Amino acid sequence: MFGHLSLKKLANLFLVYSSYFLARVSGRPFHWGMPISLSFEPTTACNLRCPECPSGLRSFSRPTGNLKFDFFRTSIDQVSPYLCNLLFYFQGEPYINPEFLEMVSYAENKGIYTTTSTNGHFLTPENAQKTIESGLSRLIISIDGTTQDTYQQYRKEGSLDKVLAGTRQLVQARQQAGVQHPHIIIQYLVVGPNEHQIPEIYRLAKELGADEVRLKTAQVYEYENGNPLIPKNEKYSRYKILPSGRYRLKNKMLNHCWKMWHACVITWNGMVVPCCFDKDATERMGDLKLEGFKSIWKGESYKYFRTKLLKGRKEIEICKNCTEGTQVWLEA
Repeated sequence: MFGHLSLKKLANLFLVYSSYFLARVSGRPFHWGMPISLSFEPTTACNLRCPECPSGLRSFSRPTGNLKFDFFRTSIDQVSPYLCNLLFYFQGEPYINPEFLEMVSYAENKGIYTTTSTNGHFLTPENAQKTIESGLSRLIISIDGTTQDTYQQYRKEGSLDKVLAGTRQLVQARQQAGVQHPHIIIQYLVVGPNEHQIPEIYRLAKELGADEVRLKTAQVYEYENGNPLIPKNEKYSRYKILPSGRYRLKNKMLNHCWKMWHACVITWNGMVVPCCFDKDATERMGDLKLEGFKSIWKGESYKYFRTKLLKGRKEIEICKNCTEGTQVWLEA
């Protein structure tokens, strides 16, 4: 990411970090600078039926659809001088959007480090080649099991063989092009049915030619009374079992959140929301179709939300199952 930095971006980093520190100390919503990172939602559509995902469950209450290139271009132009990192995911499978890689290429040409996360089912030879040509900086491929039986217990209706073949095609295309991008990460979402295969995912990733393996803790909606998806090894869980047999979040709910100072999420149809925990876009800070990004980022809705968070984060609905600080990448 260092190769994508500029003096303006470094100055903005300083402003954002310093205002966040001052806000934590004072309890007041000081905020300087523009976002360091943005998440853009390419689509809400997905081919899988994962049990803890609104896309997989087809359970959205908000409108669904695909991000349009023209809208993306006009939006990203407003923040590109300050932006270090652009995440092309929120809900849905990015490769379903036919303009997705065109948007990646546009962002990379603006000097922004780009990342996406995929379930790997659309990494055809053609898409693998287009991914290399887009300049995508980092690609996260979800492989949540090393056998089909284990994999499909979370990735419902998914094919492990198809994902492995697609990953190999991408690695091969990268080698043939003689480039080092994208940096390929195998993401392993640790849940009860797959925690026994953690050692095997490292062997599989090496065989595939991936650059890195990251283990990720899973968010579970209904966790208080236990859930088969919660790993038995508490190291890999966001939840702690109590003597009563009930579960609670491991970490305390602290009245600050780095996300609210350095990043936000933009839905496919232009709604600006605080973070990835607002999956139904209930806490809308503004609409990019109606006003500029800076006026939203500096506006009264964001100021009110940050103030409310600093005074009592546990009172905010989207924060109640949030593990800011524990939604971590784990190393085995």
